[in-house]
Amino acid sequence: MGLETASGMSAPDPKHAVRATRSAGRKMRSLLLDAASRLFKERGLSGTSISDIAAAADAFPSQITYYFRTKEALFVEAASRDMLYLARATEQAALNAHTPRDYTRALAETVTATDTVAFFAEALTLTRRRQDLAPLVERTIERLHSEGARAYAGQVERHGWRSLRAPEESSRRFWAIAIGVIVEGFAMGRGSEEMCRELLRALGEQATSTSTSANDGTRLRLVGDHSTSSSTDGETST
Repeated sequence: MGLETASGMSAPDPKHAVRATRSAGRKMRSLLLDAASRLFKERGLSGTSISDIAAAADAFPSQITYYFRTKEALFVEAASRDMLYLARATEQAALNAHTPRDYTRALAETVTATDTVAFFAEALTLTRRRQDLAPLVERTIERLHSEGARAYAGQVERHGWRSLRAPEESSRRFWAIAIGVIVEGFAMGRGSEEMCRELLRALGEQATSTSTSANDGTRLRLVGDHSTSSSTDGETST
């Protein structure tokens, strides 16, 4: 209920006004990030101006400097956000896989189908000269690893796959290889299918599925279950 003013009219609730302002701010930031992401991918950092981004988002240039301070900071945040969206998409794409090989293929196909990883790699390079932007990239990478490890551990437990590496190590390995393969692929002008094949080759066999282990008479386990002997098989990424 609004506050009573001297004229007897109800004034807006200050808390409601703060919430409305915050909501409007979040929406504007999102619009600016959407526009920046598209333009940066099309034109690059040097080929995109603050005025271009503002026009694409139906905003004022001053709003960009208010929310992000600099064009470089906006670049890094847009690339980081896109990378986390891609990570979420890879998890969703692989969710219904029933074998380690299908799971890894779904991940590889998803991450190589867009230019998001290459976009994020540019942000990584930018932070070499702008250390003030490094914390955002560091947080993004840690989220990639932690959320990838969580998704991987869930799949292993759900299907009973056997893994030689801990989920955290597996996730870090996947993203390190994926970033390397994709950056090299874009530099060499390779298509998404070729990059996907190279990524799958570099990752190799990832885990032992239920059916394979059942044929060998080996009980499936998660990493850390030392009641059974070690296997020479690999692990599922992320």
